[in-house]
Amino acid sequence: MLKLYKQLEVVMVKSNTDNKQSETISEISLRLKQKSAKNRKIRVRLTHPFKRPTHFTAHFMFFLLILVSLVFSLAYLSSRGENTDLIATTKSLISDQKTYEKDFTSAGFDIENPNIILNPYKNSPLTALFIFETENEVSPTVTIKGRDKKTTISHQFDKTRKHFLPIYGLYPDTENIIHIAYEEPIEKKLDSNLSEEDRITLKSLVKTVDREFKIKTDPLPAGLPQASISNLDKAELNSDFYFFSPATKNNKMVAYDINGDVRWYLTTPALWQNARLNNSHLLVSTERLFGAPYYMTGLYEIDLLGKIYAEYSLPGGYHHDYFELQNGNLIVATNNFENSNDTVEDYVVELDRKTGNIVKTIDLKKILKTDDGKSENWTKQDWFHNNSVYYDRHTNSLILSGRHQDIVASIDYTTEKINWLFGDSTNWSSEYQNYFLKPVGDNFEYQWSQHAAKLTPEGYLFLFDNGNNKSKDPSSYVQAANSYSRGVLYKINAEQKTVEQIWQFGKERGSDFYSPYISDVDYLSKDHYLIHSGGIVKSDGKPSNQPAGLTDEKVTLLSDTVEIKDGKIIFEIKSPTNNYRVEKMDVYTGVDFSLTDTKRLGTLGVTEVYGKKQGVITDTDIDQEFLKYHKITLKNEEDRLVFSGQFKREDQVRIALYRNFNTNFYNLKISKNPLTALCVDILTEDEDQNGIMVTKYINKDGLRGNYSVYIKYNGKLYNTGKYFNAN
Repeated sequence: MLKLYKQLEVVMVKSNTDNKQSETISEISLRLKQKSAKNRKIRVRLTHPFKRPTHFTAHFMFFLLILVSLVFSLAYLSSRGENTDLIATTKSLISDQKTYEKDFTSAGFDIENPNIILNPYKNSPLTALFIFETENEVSPTVTIKGRDKKTTISHQFDKTRKHFLPIYGLYPDTENIIHIAYEEPIEKKLDSNLSEEDRITLKSLVKTVDREFKIKTDPLPAGLPQASISNLDKAELNSDFYFFSPATKNNKMVAYDINGDVRWYLTTPALWQNARLNNSHLLVSTERLFGAPYYMTGLYEIDLLGKIYAEYSLPGGYHHDYFELQNGNLIVATNNFENSNDTVEDYVVELDRKTGNIVKTIDLKKILKTDDGKSENWTKQDWFHNNSVYYDRHTNSLILSGRHQDIVASIDYTTEKINWLFGDSTNWSSEYQNYFLKPVGDNFEYQWSQHAAKLTPEGYLFLFDNGNNKSKDPSSYVQAANSYSRGVLYKINAEQKTVEQIWQFGKERGSDFYSPYISDVDYLSKDHYLIHSGGIVKSDGKPSNQPAGLTDEKVTLLSDTVEIKDGKIIFEIKSPTNNYRVEKMDVYTGVDFSLTDTKRLGTLGVTEVYGKKQGVITDTDIDQEFLKYHKITLKNEEDRLVFSGQFKREDQVRIALYRNFNTNFYNLKISKNPLTALCVDILTEDEDQNGIMVTKYINKDGLRGNYSVYIKYNGKLYNTGKYFNAN
């Protein structure tokens, strides 16, 4: 080391001989550090030289500053119109259903301790679901004890190890007794010395498992009608129930047994037809209005537990009736609510059950004249009033019932040409006269304001003749007190264009059986019929010629349903209300409960926009007094926004949806029946003074993102402070 230092010193001295000065090692080290630091500064300065900004750089920086300021300004202005109070989404029945089914488990449950769920879907209180597992595949038989043998229900289910057994037909406010029984093999070790015959005998030995359970149900809700029974011939009857569909959204779909006891009902509203499909599900209306007075958003395919297997939405809503084709598609009575169309109940569509698409449309205005054959109930908007749909596969014909023209029309389903028309041809144009069937035979009577037109297996036309007025001439109208309604069978010769009346029931009962609206007939088997006079209305004890909602004074209602077999009445049930239709059904026919996901098919369509505006909404203050005075409510359903408020008929009101500088305006028609003409409104003195409650449905189809809700009222914009998400 010493040698190294000495060598270094020599070098240092030699390198500085010109200066004639020697440096120590520490001095040299310090000088080198200073030089290194100085050189680093020079390198930094040389690597990043300072340059004066060019004109381009200065302009770019200024432009960037302006752009950022503009973006922030636009964001601020846009947010000025965007509300911050989100309208919570109201869950649909289908969404609720998914929540309920989380408890439908069989794991850990056996016949000794089954998973018993009363009213499993919260909308069918007189049903239950028994869930359990067995070690072997067994085929359980369920028995619900009735008040007698004919009202006791039994059904044997298919063989399986996991059992989901629907229980139908419980009595209200009762401790119901249910038996579940099945056979299972006896587990026995076989002796190796046994003969083959003995082995087979022992293997076939089974034991019967029979367990009794009790289920207590709640009382019926207030207002559910109690039925009365007469003309009862139990020898001719079985344990089938009679399913009544209500005439109004305020009543319930309900089923009675032959003793008149309520054995099933739905708590959620369901209107119109209530027939069973080929897969044994019921097809009923949805619970949601498409528009007043009674157009529903579509149809639910359900079982008696209330489980929804499919929802079919229609852009024109659903009313009155449907028919299932052999391929499973549905022909549905609907509407065409396009802006250019101002009529209702004159449109029929075929809906594909697999896709929900509309595959065929029939517009009756293209087939019939709207101002022909007017009845007393005819209006410019509701000129036909189609109240039934039936397809005849033998002739590829569609049979429709036009109440407001007093006709039944047969139309070729492919060509849409008229086959024949049935009814009084008075006041019809000459071009249609050759289509009308000519009466033959004795005791013939035309039908008036008819319902439920269909063909029987024998080819007869079967319908309910309401009998309104019994004339096209007002001077010859028959008053309600002298009128009657009937179930009627007609024999039609389509080639010769003739019609013959071959059977009727109801005329002999006079005005006590008179229904000026709704009602039904059903073909049960040959010479076995159900005649339902569902709209009997009396005002101060006298028969009325108007539906319940249009009748004044003290009103009493009645439904009278008669079952006739071989010309004899075997059952009659009366209910102190009005009911649209009645179906007689075995509750367990084709039952096949499953936990499959619900299909949601079809669409409500895009709600028409009546105006658009671009720009910022600056007046965002919320006028709570305005909202309170007009009773504004907003409901955010999964597929639409529901706006309600109270306004006077002369008010000009639009709902405005604002998003990203764009505002869509939707007209709000101030009418009790906004989908028909204003002239049909009958306002009370209070309604004329204070206004009426109206509702607007804005579908989410065609909308994306968040929308703030405003109201344009007589030219001024009011903020609700609310927004909803349309995704």
